[in-house]
Amino acid sequence: MIKKRYEGFLKTPCLWESNSVFNLSQFEINSKSDLIDIAIDETLRLGKYIERFVSFELKQDETISVLAENVQIQENKRTLGELDCLLLKNKKPIHLEIIYKFYLYDASVGETEIDHFIGPNRKDSLKEKLTKLKEKQLPLLYSNTCKSYLDELNLKVENISQQVYFKAQLFVPFSNQNTQLKTLNTDCITGFYINQNGLKQFKDCKFYIPNKKDWLILPNKNVDWLNFNQFIDLTEGYFEKQFSSLLWIKYRNGELNKVFLVWW
Repeated sequence: MIKKRYEGFLKTPCLWESNSVFNLSQFEINSKSDLIDIAIDETLRLGKYIERFVSFELKQDETISVLAENVQIQENKRTLGELDCLLLKNKKPIHLEIIYKFYLYDASVGETEIDHFIGPNRKDSLKEKLTKLKEKQLPLLYSNTCKSYLDELNLKVENISQQVYFKAQLFVPFSNQNTQLKTLNTDCITGFYINQNGLKQFKDCKFYIPNKKDWLILPNKNVDWLNFNQFIDLTEGYFEKQFSSLLWIKYRNGELNKVFLVWW
């Protein structure tokens, strides 16, 4: 299963190119293989799990040397934040922040394309994450507290480039699957989303609900599919708890789709 998750991670595109969003520079790496041979603690939450993938990916690249990972910046026993990764690429130092997200397009939120992308449960948004990166996570490198950590690695802050490795799966409304993006990478559009009212259009389909770490995986037919009635029984609790879930849908012709079922 870890191989399929890693393959799905590698095939997820970066959310934008170069520094076209918030002037945040995307990290560039070309992985030559999707084979992975490490053990990862299955109890890790998804974000930390993905950081293990990135760590493995970085170490396969001969131009990259990882200096430190998950550096906790503390002051008087209080954690100010964490630097995901400090590395050398072609001998040049980089502070890298790693992000992997799932966002849904809701044109009723905000004014801009970036405003429109929100978390599946409407509790967070792409704009919030970008703002946090720009105003909190990346400036941590320049704090006085961080200097001693950099000194241990013989790094001077003025020489360090700050970059993000920001991958995402984007989902658009079922009623508007031809949504074209101008700022973000259209290749990140992975599927569509529907709510409870939209389910009846899929009565002839089969369904599969992957666990959260398997949200990374590309849909395939080799799973235990549920029929419509079985699926409906399972999802009742999701709407009561206001929980949106990712699922796979298989049509009668064998076509597969990755879909978010939202409670709102």
